[in-house]
Amino acid sequence: MAIHRRNVANCGSGHTLSGFMSKRIAIVEDEKAIRENYAAAFRREGYGVELYEARGPAMDAFEARLPDLVVIDINLKDDVEGGFELCRELRSRSSDLPIIFLTARDSEFDAVSGLRLGADDYLTKDISLPHLMARVAALFRRLDAMQKPQREENRLNRGDLELDIDRMTVRWKDQPVGLTLTEFWMIHALARYPGHVKNRQQLMDAAQAVLDDNTITSHIKRIRRKFIAIDPDFSSVETVYGMGYRWLTD
Repeated sequence: MAIHRRNVANCGSGHTLSGFMSKRIAIVEDEKAIRENYAAAFRREGYGVELYEARGPAMDAFEARLPDLVVIDINLKDDVEGGFELCRELRSRSSDLPIIFLTARDSEFDAVSGLRLGADDYLTKDISLPHLMARVAALFRRLDAMQKPQREENRLNRGDLELDIDRMTVRWKDQPVGLTLTEFWMIHALARYPGHVKNRQQLMDAAQAVLDDNTITSHIKRIRRKFIAIDPDFSSVETVYGMGYRWLTD
C-alpha cells in the first residue's frame, strides 16, 4: 500500500514554524503524562503533534499517511518490544523517515538494537528538552535538503558509488541503497576523501550525532549489509583497526 508524505517548509534551528505549514511529529508512548509533556514541548516549537499509546493504533494511522518524524518508546503497554517492531515496520516503508527512540532503557544492547533496525537516533528520557529539540531540528534540516533543486556540483561519484548530496540519496552500480540520514552522512564522510581514515569522532561529527564506539560499529555493519545486498562483492568500506574506517576505490 502506497504511503504518502507531505512536502513541508524548512525549519531553522531554534525557531518555531509560525507562518509555515508545520511538520508533523508522531509520538508513540504508553505513559500519558510523558506523552503529553513531550507533545507540549513540540507544540511550543510550532510542530504539529500526533499522539499514540500503542503500536497498533500508530500503524493503523501510518498506513494512510506517514508523519514527518516519529518518536518511539520501546515498551508500549504490554508490548515489551513494541517500539522495536514499530521501527522495523516503519523503516520497511520508508528509508528516509526520521525515527528517534526516546526511552528509559539505557543499555548498550538496546541502543545498538534500535540503530540496527534503522533508527536515526537513540535517546534516553533524561535528555533535556532543548537537546531533544536540537536533535529533531538537525534531522529535519538534513531531510529538507532532499527537497531542494538538484545541482550537478552536489553529486559525488566514486567508481560505482554515486551520492546526491542535495537529495541525500545513494546509488551503487545504478541501484538505490536505502540508507538512513545518519548512514548517508557517514558514507559521505568516508567517500569524500577515499583512502583517508576517518575515526569514530569524525564520523559522529559528520552525522551530527552523539554515538558511542559500539553504535558507530553497528552503523558500519548495517551500511555494509545494505551494499552487500546489492553487490555480494562489495568491500569498499574498510576497517582500520584501532583507528577507524576508510573508503577504498579500485
